[in-house]
Amino acid sequence: MYDLIIIGAGPAGLSAAVYGKRAGLDLLVIEKSPMGGGQVLTTYEVDNYLGLPGINGFDMGQKFEEHARAAGAEFLEAEVTGIEDLGEKKVVHTDQGDREARTLILAAGAHHAHLQVPGEEELAGVGVSYCATCDGAFYKGKTVAVVGGGDVAVEDAIFLARFCEKVYVIHRRDALRAAKTLQERLFATPNVEILWNHVVKEIRGEDAVESLLLENTTTGHRDDLSVNGVFIAVGIQPDTEVFRQVVACNPAGYIVAGEDGKTSVEGIFAAGDARQKPMRQIITAVADGANAANTASVYLMK
Repeated sequence: MYDLIIIGAGPAGLSAAVYGKRAGLDLLVIEKSPMGGGQVLTTYEVDNYLGLPGINGFDMGQKFEEHARAAGAEFLEAEVTGIEDLGEKKVVHTDQGDREARTLILAAGAHHAHLQVPGEEELAGVGVSYCATCDGAFYKGKTVAVVGGGDVAVEDAIFLARFCEKVYVIHRRDALRAAKTLQERLFATPNVEILWNHVVKEIRGEDAVESLLLENTTTGHRDDLSVNGVFIAVGIQPDTEVFRQVVACNPAGYIVAGEDGKTSVEGIFAAGDARQKPMRQIITAVADGANAANTASVYLMK
């Protein structure tokens, strides 16, 4: 039986592994992908991580995993199919068999909803982004589009308008879903143009995004829109399905846990993008992992 099992090897899980090993815990990291790092692996460039401006996302993910391995963390490549709380023992069911531990850290992360259109995957990281806070600064003085109509999309458009020459908001309906106050700020921003009743059918470009093929949902008319980048904000989905019968989650599926990582179940903690919180960035995920590992260590000592 392990002291701690960490589910997920993104920044939160790997940070938890480093802090857990430094606390002397016998721990296992379970990750379904062949390589740790999480979403950062698909990020072309990370420019807002303290001390490492401009680092390639793939390189950053590798460095995170190398650090955890050097600290002595054990890894298992497996798909988690469920967890059980048996009091002082927790059981993790995987497609590679069951594993047991005294504590768990749930750091399975989340994923951005995709448009599922041609060009989206091919140009991810070179013009296609899912995080304006992460990548917006690369488009200073350029023209970009934001796809979506909720709070995140509107906040992204307002943020991008600070330094982009032009921002298009592409929304499939004739009214936004965002909060009224956000809409008022958006409408008052002079370099933002809203394209109502439009959907993206294709993202075009050779080595980077050059244009979007748009379709008017009312008339069916299609046309090209020249842009240097597109920010997709049509939702984030936490990867928490297999945990929801055990720990409390909010209506959106995020695990309810505070800054200390404590969930509704003693001995089970949450960290990273799967946790309910206002900001999801690499640096906040790393902090989450450290906090959760510290709280798990204190729990075990008690």
